[in-house]
Amino acid sequence: MPRAGAPGAAGAYEDAGMEETCGREGAGGADGAGCPAAIRRALDGHTTVTLAYVDEDGPQACAVLYAAGAAADGAPALYFVTADTTRHGRALGESGARVAFTVQRDGQEWSGLTGLQGRGRCRPLSGAERAAGWRVYTARFPFVEASDRLRAALERTALWELRPDWLRLIDNGQGFGHKEEWQA
Repeated sequence: MPRAGAPGAAGAYEDAGMEETCGREGAGGADGAGCPAAIRRALDGHTTVTLAYVDEDGPQACAVLYAAGAAADGAPALYFVTADTTRHGRALGESGARVAFTVQRDGQEWSGLTGLQGRGRCRPLSGAERAAGWRVYTARFPFVEASDRLRAALERTALWELRPDWLRLIDNGQGFGHKEEWQA
């Protein structure tokens, strides 16, 4: 199967019910409206993101629960909760800090492996942005609102937005090494 963006790849996407531009590498735009539907579905289909970052002590990674949503401009956004006093919270809060990340399910067979790779920036939310992000987060994780104790603890913790500027979907179920990319 041709790789996304390669000559002859358009028909594969049309057959899958997607527009020709959905899988084109580099498709997208500043408003995020061009993010492929398959990538958005993959983000919605998972709940754990592994964030990789670098701080003064070197590279590190951490896993956090996230809820997928859309920023005001329509671009994909991931919302997660973590204290800004943790190692990763301090690193993510640094001016200009960038992260790389992956999203995938455990225990997949190689022939059906699906997952996402990405890069972007994180920032803690406040005010109306935090309230909007919190609604997305608690809609994905209703058990947070169901527990007064958990809700109170998480409400005192920073809510972060991860804004990807590059995403790659890997979907071996469509052929070994099948990729779709989006770039802001």
